[in-house]
Amino acid sequence: MIAVASAQSWRDNTAELVYMPRYFGPNAFPIVDLHSGAVGSRWELEVRGEMHRYTGDDTRDIYARLYIPVVKERVAVELCGVVVEDYVMTPETRDERHAVETESPITCYGDLIVNTFFQLIRSESLFDLMVDMHLKTASGSRLCDARYTDAASYGFNITIGRNIAQNASRTFAWRLQGMAGFYCWMTNDMVHRQNDAITYGAGTSLAYRNILLAVDYSGFNGYKNAGDRPAMIRTKFDFEYRKNIISLRYKHGVHDYLYDTYSIGYIRCF
Repeated sequence: MIAVASAQSWRDNTAELVYMPRYFGPNAFPIVDLHSGAVGSRWELEVRGEMHRYTGDDTRDIYARLYIPVVKERVAVELCGVVVEDYVMTPETRDERHAVETESPITCYGDLIVNTFFQLIRSESLFDLMVDMHLKTASGSRLCDARYTDAASYGFNITIGRNIAQNASRTFAWRLQGMAGFYCWMTNDMVHRQNDAITYGAGTSLAYRNILLAVDYSGFNGYKNAGDRPAMIRTKFDFEYRKNIISLRYKHGVHDYLYDTYSIGYIRCF
């Protein structure tokens, strides 16, 4: 009887959850990566360790990604998501989010995200233009702790990129890129069953031989403006050696994204 009552208690509590990025864990509402505007031609397999820091929530996770070029430099598919997540929240954060536990008593795992990329324009004299469509499944766990939403979301983006400086040997390139699009997610509000948002991003990158430095400012604005307008400043350093890439990243949360994220990843290209 106690177990049944406890299970019923947290199910009743889910009606109090606020389906906004501000009131969920750092991986529940992923901000789309700002790409270069060009569909890649190599297979990529990535494993990344991430550490998300916020005064009321300390989260660590293992993230994995598989990038598959379907039609060379024209169409690609990407599968990614958090494989395992560990977190510790303060009682204050737990109460603010209407969660049940401050840390998971069982293994917590994330949503599977499927991205599809289409190259519309590829021109060195003009610019590169790419469309990506993304679908987040409802496979994540620990809805009761406001870690993942147990609801699907989808969206699309148009990304434009152009090299504004490049040497003749192509060992150096300075590039600008930007994106704009749409993002929609399901909520637990019985009147407004979904939230719609405009996505945006702008950034620059420097590539020299086997080193890549990049920075961007990206996010999305939901129409409710009640915790649904997260943004982040992202910096990236990649070093490649014989199709092996060591990747370091730092993300600083802005507005409704409360976390600072530090990560190190390994990418194998084929």
